[in-house]
Parts: sequence; C-alpha cells; structure tokens
Amino acid sequence: MADEETEAELREQFTEAFEGADYPVSNPMDLVPALPDGPGTRFEAGDVSFTAMELSTKLSGVQEFPYDDVETLVDDLLEGLKEKDML
Repeated sequence: MADEETEAELREQFTEAFEGADYPVSNPMDLVPALPDGPGTRFEAGDVSFTAMELSTKLSGVQEFPYDDVETLVDDLLEGLKEKDML
C-alpha cells in the first residue's frame, strides 16, 4: 500500500486539479471544467496511477456530494481510495 509521501503527492495533485472548480459542487460533473485534461486528467504518485474518470467511477459510492470546498473533497477522495484499497 501507499506510504505517506504518496498520499501527500496525491493530496497536492488533487488540490491543484480541483481547487479551480466553482464551489459548492453537487456532483462529479461539476468538477470536470476545473480539470486540465477533463476526465482524462491523470493522477500519479508512487505506484498509484488513475484518471479522473477512473477515480470518479471507483469512488462513486464513497463520495458525499455536495462539497463546499476543495479541502473536504480531497479528504474524502483520499479516504475513499484507502477504503477501496487503491491507496
């Protein structure tokens, strides 16, 4: 599984990718305009690699929309990755 450095790298990438969204966001589609490469935006750290679309699909049952800020969204993404043994 991933170490603290991998988690910190992903936190930084997620924050950078999603901080430009128009908060509050009520569903994953609200985040797409903020992504540099849309749903194909890739996140990579350590041994982990996935696109925004893969992330959304795998974490659909874990995320709790709406999100009022990027920090809460990123926290939930990382927790969801851990729950699904992706991190």
